[in-house]
Amino acid sequence: MVTKQFSGSPDEADLRRADSLAREIFSDVANKWALLIIEALGDRTLRFSEVLKEVDGISHKMLTQNLRMLERNGLVERTVYPTVPPKVEYTLTEPGQGLRDTVHRMCDWTQRHLGHIEEARDRFTSPPDATSGPSDATSGPSGATSGPLRASIQT
Repeated sequence: MVTKQFSGSPDEADLRRADSLAREIFSDVANKWALLIIEALGDRTLRFSEVLKEVDGISHKMLTQNLRMLERNGLVERTVYPTVPPKVEYTLTEPGQGLRDTVHRMCDWTQRHLGHIEEARDRFTSPPDATSGPSDATSGPSGATSGPLRASIQT
């Protein structure tokens, strides 16, 4: 993805544009590894091997790629100490901590609405009720949804 340089103020940025820097950042951090790394670091400073142990299932290669991406976006600070072997530590920056707070709010939202989400998924994947007839879960000629499916979408 090629990102155009934005010369205006951040308030003037159009976040809906495909070439938006914000969309590129969203794409970078909205993967399971980045979010787990941010959570693993938390308020701590960790070495690479410690982050690797904290993030269950991540490979050495994926951790390296994600830490580099988080550092490039200014969310993680990498400190290298001139020792043999080199000692490298990672910590969240202030924006990284802010993103962590946002992730926590998303997790809280998920916990509050988990029952509703599970019920919706069950309704979505369960076969239509045989007694209600085919028109209850299908669209009419105009494309409008009728019956119980329409009611569940509107609520």
